Amino acid sequence: MSAQHKIEKSLTCYHCGDECNDDSIKIDEKLFCCNGCKTVYEILDQNKLCEYYNLEETPGISPPFSFGNRFDYLDDDLTVRQLLDFQDENLSKITFHIPQMHCSSCIWLLENLYKLNRAVSQSNADFLKKKVSITFSHNNITLKEIVKLLASIGYEPQILLESVDKKDEDKTSQKLYYRLGVAGFCFANVMLLTFPEYLGIDVSDAYLKKFFIYLNLILSLPVVFFSGWEYFGSAIKGLRKNIINIDFPISLGILALFGRSIYEIAAQTGSGYFDSLTGLIFFLLIGKLLQDKTYSYLNFERNYKSFFPLSVTINKDTEEKSIPLSKLMVGNRIVVRKNEIIPADSILFNGDGKIDYSFVTGESKPVDKVSGELIYAGGKQLGSAIELEVINDVSQSYLTQLWNNEIFNKKTESYFTNFSNAVSKYFTFVILLIAFVSAGFWFQTSAAVALNVFTAVLIVACPCALALSTPFTLGNAMRILGRNKLFLRNTLIIEELAKVDQIVFDKTGTITKLGKSDIIFSGEVLNPVQQKMIKSLVRNSTHPLSKIIFKSLDVDEFFPVTKFDEQAGFGISGVVYGNKLKVGSKDFIVSSAGKINLKTDDENNYSTKIYVSISDEVLGYFTAANSYRKGIGDVIKSLGKRYNLSLLSGDKEGERVNLLKFFSNNDELLFNQSPEQKLIFIKEKQNENKIVLMFGDGLNDAGALKQSDVGIAVTEDIGNFSPASDAILDASKLVQVPKFLTYAKSAIRIIYISFVISFLYNLIGLSFAIQGILSPIVAALLMPFSSISVVLFATLSTNFMAKKLSLIKTESVCQNQLKEKSEERKEIPSQ
Repeated sequence: MSAQHKIEKSLTCYHCGDECNDDSIKIDEKLFCCNGCKTVYEILDQNKLCEYYNLEETPGISPPFSFGNRFDYLDDDLTVRQLLDFQDENLSKITFHIPQMHCSSCIWLLENLYKLNRAVSQSNADFLKKKVSITFSHNNITLKEIVKLLASIGYEPQILLESVDKKDEDKTSQKLYYRLGVAGFCFANVMLLTFPEYLGIDVSDAYLKKFFIYLNLILSLPVVFFSGWEYFGSAIKGLRKNIINIDFPISLGILALFGRSIYEIAAQTGSGYFDSLTGLIFFLLIGKLLQDKTYSYLNFERNYKSFFPLSVTINKDTEEKSIPLSKLMVGNRIVVRKNEIIPADSILFNGDGKIDYSFVTGESKPVDKVSGELIYAGGKQLGSAIELEVINDVSQSYLTQLWNNEIFNKKTESYFTNFSNAVSKYFTFVILLIAFVSAGFWFQTSAAVALNVFTAVLIVACPCALALSTPFTLGNAMRILGRNKLFLRNTLIIEELAKVDQIVFDKTGTITKLGKSDIIFSGEVLNPVQQKMIKSLVRNSTHPLSKIIFKSLDVDEFFPVTKFDEQAGFGISGVVYGNKLKVGSKDFIVSSAGKINLKTDDENNYSTKIYVSISDEVLGYFTAANSYRKGIGDVIKSLGKRYNLSLLSGDKEGERVNLLKFFSNNDELLFNQSPEQKLIFIKEKQNENKIVLMFGDGLNDAGALKQSDVGIAVTEDIGNFSPASDAILDASKLVQVPKFLTYAKSAIRIIYISFVISFLYNLIGLSFAIQGILSPIVAALLMPFSSISVVLFATLSTNFMAKKLSLIKTESVCQNQLKEKSEERKEIPSQ
């Protein structure tokens, strides 16, 4: 027996694990089923990538040996452009769907493609979506060669010019409906054929009785091996990775019922349990469909309804106006300023582009662009303002992907996800132990009861509810916060918000608000040309003070600005028709203009001053009166009762007296703070084991926002994309911050309660199952009910808490929809 086993093992392919017909294809002692597997091994061996085989046993996939002309269509430039996500002079980026990705070895190999070909600079695999994103140098390798490289190692990509995501989703959903339909049809017919037994009718014709039994067996075969195959496939894949997943006990329960039924028919001791078997799989699939529908609904809410509060400036009939990004259309002319993200693929129309594609490719080297060149979405303009024409629709999901780029993500893990994963890991072992012990106990009384107990225990106990409670609670909470104009990067931010004990505010543009009437100019009277020059310069900056100066100057014509530069916390400079302009702080202007001698320059006046110089001559300064946002005093006082508060400002101490009306601790009001000092302050608080939440404008304090545990960029009306922040908050909702923090803590409590409900369900279900009073078919009904009940509890509870905190309006759904459509009509610009 051992010798036979040894021979069988020796004829197993070293790469893919399939059976070899003979030992003719081999390298050293390693056998291969085909030349394709042998070639892959040789490629990996030559590039010192054989660690691939250490991660999993026979992890490979047998590739096609010859490609012929299958990929010749990738020689067409138009097709390549349609497939690429991004392309510049040196680099291209593409995302492939890889259906063959099935284990950790696959991920490891796909993320080490650069070792197989040095023209590949980066590759990232997404196991759940079966996707790999590849950045490569198209000067050294073509897209066709990339596809051949993947195919040669057994990972031929599925290439569709249409939306891969939608096709995959439709295909998966369609297959589930087919399985459900087959299971339902067979279950109904098995029940019909078993009715005589239910009613106690004695079928005198032995031939007819046997015919019904065999007919039930035939009907059960497609249910087990087609409808139920997904459970078997998942369990087998788990076992290959030495993991016992939740589908393993379900598969074991199905096999137990099927095997027992086959035994009874063969031994002629009974008619089997085909009604319970088909019913079990039918109700399991119904539960799966309901879960998928609920999850898809929440996904839709997140991806398509909860848009970021992003705006874009369009240029229409020489007039600039801001519109929501969701209303941007192909053909619109947009204005992008320094440090703003380009929201959609566009053609450069006016100005000189200096584009940073680090969000897209990870390469921080700026790329120069001239008029007529294509600029991809996700690039950041580093120079002066440019004008572009949109050629592709905006992809909110693409911007979400950029926002969640590893460049910006903080290395924080979800406590609840780790907890549920740890519980799920041991859950299945405990359930298997209970099932075997219970079956062994009842077997002494009745084999039929023992089988029922064994199957019911395996089916009724399910950690799915435990695993679903966290994503559904936080996902629904994230959706509700989004509807209240607090847009979070991901659900993990809610966990961090619930732990916050230190809150830091920036002043200008965060707790203060500037209007056109709040700014005046002191100094020489500005002539129209000077006003146009100043307005043209500040047009390139997104700083709140630049925006208010821009609005205060009543001139329409713009001059071209060259050599534009912005020094965070100090000011901006540029050249207009040979004249050097500077707008900023007194120290920034003095560095080049020398001593400022203005009679109106009252040093005892603590209002914010923005100085202006042209050709090193100081013309005067704008005085910005700080007006605090409505209700901000009550917000700060409310938060001060529960949190440690601090304020950081780059301005002078003129506002200290006013701010002390809101803040109680004089030591926590810090002025004259540079961006670096703000960052250092956050680090010091974190060193004191504080969980820091910071509110800022996302510009001068971008570093501090990124360093804080939770950084929220406060935008005026609708603002610009701030990748350094964890969340974006509409400034009008700043007064809601105490409610948002309370809601985050409520969401965490709901997760704890959901965990308790899940544990109680399993305890009660198991107690009935081991007593033999719970049939497998009832267990199958209860299993999806547990998951659905937890999902409903999480959704209804988060909605209830939101209503309690007035975060959900009591308007009817129809009223809300009519209101949203009315607002959309007002905001959509005409072409």
